[in-house]
Amino acid sequence: MSFARRAALAAAVAAAAFGALPAAAQAPACTHNVGMVVSLTGPAGRFGQAAAKSVELAFNELNAAAGATGIAGCRLGFDLRDAQSQGSVAVDQARQLVDLRRTPAIIGGIISSVSIPIVTSVTGPAGVVQISPASSSPTLTRMAVEGQTRGWFFRTITSDALQGTAAARYAMDQGLRRLAIIHVNNDFGVNMVNEFRRAYVALGGTIISTTPYNQGQASYAPEVTNALRGDPPALYLVSYPGDGTTIARTWIQQGGPATFLLNDGMNSADFIRDVGPRFLNNAFGTSSGTVTTPSTEYFARAYPPMSGGFGAGAPAADRAFDAAAILGLAIAKAGRFEAAAIRDAIRQVTAPGGTEVHAGPEGFARGLELIRAGQAIRYIGVIGPVEFDANGDITGPFRKWRIQNGEIVTVGQMTVEEVQAVQRQLPPR
Repeated sequence: MSFARRAALAAAVAAAAFGALPAAAQAPACTHNVGMVVSLTGPAGRFGQAAAKSVELAFNELNAAAGATGIAGCRLGFDLRDAQSQGSVAVDQARQLVDLRRTPAIIGGIISSVSIPIVTSVTGPAGVVQISPASSSPTLTRMAVEGQTRGWFFRTITSDALQGTAAARYAMDQGLRRLAIIHVNNDFGVNMVNEFRRAYVALGGTIISTTPYNQGQASYAPEVTNALRGDPPALYLVSYPGDGTTIARTWIQQGGPATFLLNDGMNSADFIRDVGPRFLNNAFGTSSGTVTTPSTEYFARAYPPMSGGFGAGAPAADRAFDAAAILGLAIAKAGRFEAAAIRDAIRQVTAPGGTEVHAGPEGFARGLELIRAGQAIRYIGVIGPVEFDANGDITGPFRKWRIQNGEIVTVGQMTVEEVQAVQRQLPPR
């Protein structure tokens, strides 16, 4: 079977599994179908699969809480499309949703190299809301500042402009003062490495070599061979679990030291299993952090049993749930399934000053009740309280973790203030 047919089959199966939400008791007959363009196949496929289950959970709970009244008069549903981890495919899928389905809002993409072409080619020009749970490239901030996103783009993950700095500080704190870098050659990978390099070198670190790679290669032996020149004592691997697994295994097979610094997307049980836990006991990483709330506790209970094998800590899972919850509450606040009203309501349901509401049956029911009564709410999410700035960005802490005996263990958090303190010490760009 060809790759194209396998991808199409995977998308069809995923749509059947994720897209059909069970009807709530006495649910409205109509459905507001939000678009969802995420990678279900390709290097970022596991992220998109986990995110889709999160959206399913959030919409199910919102529908149940709304009952016969509905969300702006209808049930919430989503039309799931596979971006295949490719920008061109994502644009085609987004165009179908916007031009043919007339959707006013899209959740996605997962990776920045998918989100960026969607917003520049589809959602920005069309005036459609786009909310990403995992695209962290600083390019998206720059695009917003320059007016390219036109105010339609939001994301529930912090920018790599902060995460690269956090990773540099954590590396130095762990004694990783010399290392080689292998990174995916896309907008995310290039920007992450640029931000990391700026902070790491300023803090006294030495980068022995930097080697980019293209996704989906049959072998990464040449890239690993290049990175091993100069006998680096550690590797900073900026990748996704699919390609990253092959690169890490090749690194170890070629005699590279089993000391790794990893980006947030490599926080993956699949990566640990496929590389081998015994090789990863000296692996460290950073991820966008969370502030524990009742929503966090609810998600930890509710998500794993319905997710099809994902844990509550799966990359993109918590942030996809919050993206869906914010979007659903915003549709309720807007009172209609219309893009501009939803865009404005996204800021309203997350702004400080409203009555705080949380995820889960009781929390969503309370939030919808307050909205119907004309009162302001503030959704406090799985990742904590979020507030979108003028560029659609959020700020938040960073989680410091390591891998021990096959498990990902949180070893601490780095506050935004701590990261910004490092940034203030850096030379001008």
